Amino acid sequence: MIRQLHHPSGNHGGVINPHHFRYYDLLVHMFVVVLLVSNLVAQKICAIGPFEIGGQVFGPYYLSAAQALFPITYIFGDIFVEVYGYAASRRAIWIGFFSSALLAAMALFTTALPAAPEFQNQAAFEQVFGFVPRALAGSLVAYWCGEFANAFVMSKMKLLTKGKHLWMRTIGSTAVGQFVDTLVVMTVIFAGIHSFSTIMNLIFTGYIAKVAYEAAATPLTYLVVNTLKKAEGVDVYDEGTNFNPFHREALKPDLPKDAE
Repeated sequence: MIRQLHHPSGNHGGVINPHHFRYYDLLVHMFVVVLLVSNLVAQKICAIGPFEIGGQVFGPYYLSAAQALFPITYIFGDIFVEVYGYAASRRAIWIGFFSSALLAAMALFTTALPAAPEFQNQAAFEQVFGFVPRALAGSLVAYWCGEFANAFVMSKMKLLTKGKHLWMRTIGSTAVGQFVDTLVVMTVIFAGIHSFSTIMNLIFTGYIAKVAYEAAATPLTYLVVNTLKKAEGVDVYDEGTNFNPFHREALKPDLPKDAE
């Protein structure tokens, strides 16, 4: 039985404790791993094309390697909001944020350590991981803004649609969140390194690719969301929820028994 919780922060003295769920923590761990790997590979630029169609040449289109992985975090974000509610998504976003910050600190520390005389790859090591702090600084700001924009829009659209049209909510929220994220991260990471035209190409191509990625993943999102709702036995609606990203809400001691 799936219980619809319409007042997760208003009627029951706090939000649901995420630890009461079977799969929430596992999903957060997977979310963080994808996020960290995306940050590590962000500096690589991939060229797709050019393609010739009907005598017209299209491309090449540039994508950073992170753009092949990072959209997956938005799919996770949609799942968190749709199944567990905005408060649970907010918790996952902050865990990802601090995990990325820790990775940046560790990259700075290990790069600064003096290399042993036998280690011949210090220059290559610095070239790869020396870029990570800047990439992570940009991705931290972009990630924070984009993920919270995505979660807010997803949650509000669920209320407006009364839980219907999941495809419209996932694509719509991603269109907003990824626009914010792509604009910020590409500007911060590549400004002063690549030309303005290359950066604009990355922003345009990356944004279209990310939204298309989300649209293509819609059947998978439906499958995961429906499976989790049945497994967890809940479907949260964020009526009465405080959407402040910095808000800390009390946790319920247990799931409400009077939820309908």
